[in-house]
Amino acid sequence: MTQEPLVLQSVEDGIATLTLNRPHRRNALSPELLDVLIENLQSVKHNPDVRVVVITGAGEKAFCAGGDLGSQKPTGGMIGMHHGRQRFVDLFDELFGLGKPTIARVQGMALGGGFGLMLGCDMVVASSTATFGTPEIKVGLFPMMIMALIFRNIGRKRAMEMMLTGERLSAQEALSLGFINRVAQPEDLDEATKALASRVASFSPAVLKLGRDAVYRTMDMSMGDSLDHLRSQLTLNTMLEDAAEGITAFMMKRPPQWKNR
Repeated sequence: MTQEPLVLQSVEDGIATLTLNRPHRRNALSPELLDVLIENLQSVKHNPDVRVVVITGAGEKAFCAGGDLGSQKPTGGMIGMHHGRQRFVDLFDELFGLGKPTIARVQGMALGGGFGLMLGCDMVVASSTATFGTPEIKVGLFPMMIMALIFRNIGRKRAMEMMLTGERLSAQEALSLGFINRVAQPEDLDEATKALASRVASFSPAVLKLGRDAVYRTMDMSMGDSLDHLRSQLTLNTMLEDAAEGITAFMMKRPPQWKNR
């Protein structure tokens, strides 16, 4: 019997969709799933046909329910488990260094590590029935691995409340707090996600990469260092062929023909 892939990948109209494929486990992040997801991110990163990456989960119950507690067996003892968690760090490194915009398509629950995966994406389109939270405190844990992402997306007071109480937030609450971009009815979720992804994919891949890389490079810089780096990136931007094409197309009132350089 052939085992289903842990991550399903499809590419259409410049949009790659990566689907976490463990619906029976609510797409929980086992070590094996982390490895395959990282491999898929590396694959789409080097695929010139991909301009935008959508990450979602199989089934209707969950985008991702977090880390798979049942798979956390002490291989190599506690120190082995500690080193194994480096794969979570690797996942976020891959996301931030992807060079292509990412969108999380969220249906059902996005909890714990799955909540962190969602926050690691550039944008989020969620079903009106989606829920979000960090329930780790309920089983005697704390969301250590995703805390840095939480505080880069949510204000301190609400973030602390989420982590200290383990309570879930609705899609409308998430929208009001600004950590998701759009809410759609369940039956409209695919259309809303594709509309956003298609709009982003219509722009110059070279400019998207340059700008996105600058965002993540300057995120933790001082104001002075950030401005100095961004000044150099603007100079590079103006030297791109796509920048010249965009301005020419605007002046001639025609659609631009991007060359990705």
